[in-house]
Amino acid sequence: MRRMRALVVDDVIDVAQTVANELDAAGFETEIAGSGTAALDRFASEPADVVVTDLRMKNVDGLDVLRGVKRNDPSVPVLVMTAFGDVDSAVEAMQSGAFHYLTKPFAMETMLALVERACRERMLTRENAQLRNALHENASARRLLGKSAPMQKLRALIERVAGASSSVLISGETGTGKELVALAIHADSPRADKPFVAVNCAALPEYLLESELFGHARGAFTGASQSRRGLFVEADGGTIFLDEIGDLPLALQGKLLRVLQSGEVRPVGSEQSRTVDVRCVAATHKDLTELVAKGLFREDLFFRLDVLRVPVPPLRERAEDVLALADHFLKKSLAAGTRSIMIGFEPEALDFLAARDWPGNVRQLENLIERLVVTAAAPLARLGDVKAALGPARETDVIAPLVQQRLTLQELETRYIDGILRTVDGSRPKAAEILGVDPSTLYRRDKPRR
Repeated sequence: MRRMRALVVDDVIDVAQTVANELDAAGFETEIAGSGTAALDRFASEPADVVVTDLRMKNVDGLDVLRGVKRNDPSVPVLVMTAFGDVDSAVEAMQSGAFHYLTKPFAMETMLALVERACRERMLTRENAQLRNALHENASARRLLGKSAPMQKLRALIERVAGASSSVLISGETGTGKELVALAIHADSPRADKPFVAVNCAALPEYLLESELFGHARGAFTGASQSRRGLFVEADGGTIFLDEIGDLPLALQGKLLRVLQSGEVRPVGSEQSRTVDVRCVAATHKDLTELVAKGLFREDLFFRLDVLRVPVPPLRERAEDVLALADHFLKKSLAAGTRSIMIGFEPEALDFLAARDWPGNVRQLENLIERLVVTAAAPLARLGDVKAALGPARETDVIAPLVQQRLTLQELETRYIDGILRTVDGSRPKAAEILGVDPSTLYRRDKPRR
């Protein structure tokens, strides 16, 4: 079992060493910092489980250390050592989140008892938080709604992939729920009680993204007044989710590859590396093989990421799930407290939703339902309400996606007829009227061929 780490901070080294010796004898792995600045740098690069700091120090004092530790990790208990009679400062320390204060001179037994109690309470708090996170993540996995064949296939694939340790590449169009799939993989994996850390590679400029991923040393660049651990260190033991990996700048692709190959992270501006145990799950809506061919994505990184592939189906390939999703998003929006008279949909509105192509996929459907809850003029949303919430129709090329799929005429006919039948609840006479054929044509279609 890992020894608990303690950081002792005092600019009087003899005092710091005496406290550290007592903690060492009690079984702690102890480090000393001779100033507040050194303590904050040490904590940023190598976090401790408990901090014992003197209050009165030059430049960066104990209150600064307390606040810096709490900014970095609010769960770490900090005990503050104060001079006799310095009550006001002790009160301020407690108000700033100190676990307790010790008035010098103090008995070492008292200090040890407080440190051990602080560590026990922190462990209990972390165990409760991990349980809540696991429950939340499993709830996220259950929100992969849908009974269609593509969704059943996706859930079965997630179950197989989750138990492995290899990197995962999730592919799919924008709005299909790739982060939800990543959460489901993590929640069903042996790492479920460890952190799940997500970052969008397209959301930050290159210089910030590098610091966000790998951390930085104090003074590494303008504005870096304190060290930062980075998301790979935050995810240690768990899973890091790199969304929109196709937008990762080339310069960072090489650094990411080194981390994935060696398991070592070196913060920006630092000469020291740290070993991490992180499973990488990446996602993209782009064709990475095409980016590799154009020289925009490293082939070696692509092969490192593309060990286990999880394709997420677009909503148009799981049309039978649309109505269940719409009902779920309606209930979710109402449960969030949105004031609305809407409680459901008229049949024509449901038919329209089921027949749409949904270029924005599940995200577009959810956004539409959120707008409907606010704008619908009747308890049952009408077709006009749905069209108004969608906004002006855009000209789209409906043939191009079919050409890309290389469908035969028979496959095309079958899919179109099935789509029309879904919009009329399976009524062959109604479908025949829309298709301009005799109903017997559709009935003959259902008979097994010899």
